[in-house]
Amino acid sequence: MNYLTDKKLTIVGAAGMIGSNMAQTALMMKLTPNICLYDPYAPALEGVAEEMLQCGFEGANITFTSNIKDALTGADYVVSSGGAARKAGMTREDLLKGNAEIAAQFGKDLRNYCPNVKHVVVVFNPADITGLITLLYSGLKPSQVSTLAALDSTRLQNELVKYFKIPASEIKNCRTYGGHGEQMAVFASTTTIKGSALSSLIGSEQLPEAEWKEIKQKVIQGGKHIIDLRGRSSFQSPAYLSIEMIAAAMGGAPFRWPAGVYVHSGKFNHIMMAMETAITKDGISYKEVKGNATEEKELESSYEHLCKLRDEVIAMGIIPPINEWHKLNSNID
Repeated sequence: MNYLTDKKLTIVGAAGMIGSNMAQTALMMKLTPNICLYDPYAPALEGVAEEMLQCGFEGANITFTSNIKDALTGADYVVSSGGAARKAGMTREDLLKGNAEIAAQFGKDLRNYCPNVKHVVVVFNPADITGLITLLYSGLKPSQVSTLAALDSTRLQNELVKYFKIPASEIKNCRTYGGHGEQMAVFASTTTIKGSALSSLIGSEQLPEAEWKEIKQKVIQGGKHIIDLRGRSSFQSPAYLSIEMIAAAMGGAPFRWPAGVYVHSGKFNHIMMAMETAITKDGISYKEVKGNATEEKELESSYEHLCKLRDEVIAMGIIPPINEWHKLNSNID
């Protein structure tokens, strides 16, 4: 059976809905036969492992453990959904303190048990902040840690598909940048609809300004809408997209969407946020994005919101002040 690699992939939070779907997705995509499932809740974890084993994936070497040292030792790739999930009536920011503490411990565990890990993807919310905390405590390079941010861009594509009633293949380069939350910047200037710039359609009969504003709001509230419909937060879409990110880091197909990355460019600095990125075997890299005046203002507002969350975590004592970050992680300027 041909797998992309034979390196160890550890899925943290594997007993949960996102984690278990990540395990199945990774095996179905034939990323690696060597998958370790970790979760502190042992009974549910064993249940997930049994399900995966009962799928009969050819050549798979599925292991599971509730011991984090065993789970991370020797791991080349790690993806974590191991935080609390968002519930009805909650924002991603409502999860800040508890999940920030989980992220700090996760980073310490990475440093202690798999310092040679190649790439880590952080999924649990608020992902921009939990990813930043993980990076700081892990001691890894910024290129080695990324966060799931693509869901907002795929939600934009989905809303445009429904509005224009055309296949997704005819809608190109849907992009949202900044925070993975209600302060995201939804870009129209990057997107094309059947070859025409989306920005040129806004305000026309094809897409009145009011309709575009409604589409943007649906994108921003996309996660809440899933909770309203299903009674629980998204799990299939974040699982699939995060495994696509890991696949790219393993040297597979390029990742097609923005991802959360540590940004240190002057205008945006000392934060993890969604940018235009590339994920390869060498890690994640980014380039600054350009939009129209409205989009760039929205991106600046999103950045300011993330900085406030970051500063809240500093005030909690979970991470040190910015000027001391290099003491915690020598790879951070």
